[in-house]
Amino acid sequence: MPEGFTRQDRFLGMEATYAEAEWVLMGVPFDTTASFQPGSRFGPPRIREASFALETYSLAAACDLTELSLCDLGDLELPFGNVAKSLDRIRQAAEGLLADGKRFVAVGGEHLITLPLVQAVVARYPDLVVVHWDAHADLRDQYLGETLSHATVLRRVAETLRAGHLYQFGIRSATREEVDWACRHHHFFPHEVRRPLEACRPEWQGRPLYVTIDVDVIDPAFMPGTGTPEPGGITAQEALAALASFRGLDVVALDVVETMPAHDLSQRSSILAAKLVREALAWIAGGTPKEGGARG
Repeated sequence: MPEGFTRQDRFLGMEATYAEAEWVLMGVPFDTTASFQPGSRFGPPRIREASFALETYSLAAACDLTELSLCDLGDLELPFGNVAKSLDRIRQAAEGLLADGKRFVAVGGEHLITLPLVQAVVARYPDLVVVHWDAHADLRDQYLGETLSHATVLRRVAETLRAGHLYQFGIRSATREEVDWACRHHHFFPHEVRRPLEACRPEWQGRPLYVTIDVDVIDPAFMPGTGTPEPGGITAQEALAALASFRGLDVVALDVVETMPAHDLSQRSSILAAKLVREALAWIAGGTPKEGGARG
């Protein structure tokens, strides 16, 4: 690359080549099933752009992303309007990354992208545990007659996992049926994130983890740019601090979803989403086991 130019098309600090990277970032611009406000497909490029408002160094984790082997792949090309083909394309992309020995962070996009990503990861790590932060339970069996929706995604995810391997945190919106189903089938922690998350750490030692963070777990006072804002959420400070709970655990993949830049002209939502990605990588990738993790 000629001198005098600054590349602005990669998430901050992610300058490793694909071949040398241990962790890769991919944007997944999909929001076909959004039920209230669409627009999260524009999240990945805006989050990437907003990352340049941040330092590469995390004071909390005492880690600089430039010291890690990280690669930003850009955004995945998807056939908009075709849910089945899009989900298949997302799953295939994740399978390819895992086959190459990579761990990944996916930036959405709506929450349905988590299903094909988890399907790819659980095929490689059968003992996978999914840790889910969200305002909404997303446990409906159907929504408006559809079984594949951002309102049903965690029900479908739970069906791919071993019994009791789904943990949900921060939920403050659900139907009675969703709460009953959650309490019967997995671990359900409404309203709070950090305290119960830290308490669950011993249960996850030696197990591969997939972390999925819907940004609407954060109160819309801090995160207004999301498709289905729900008042009464956790603070931005709690969300960022809770990421430290993943230190030393075997997180093999994660996603950050449902950022919708068009409804926040201040860009603070995109910047907060970018900071969530930075802090997650600093805590997780900074101490990731190098052997590829435990497999069931």
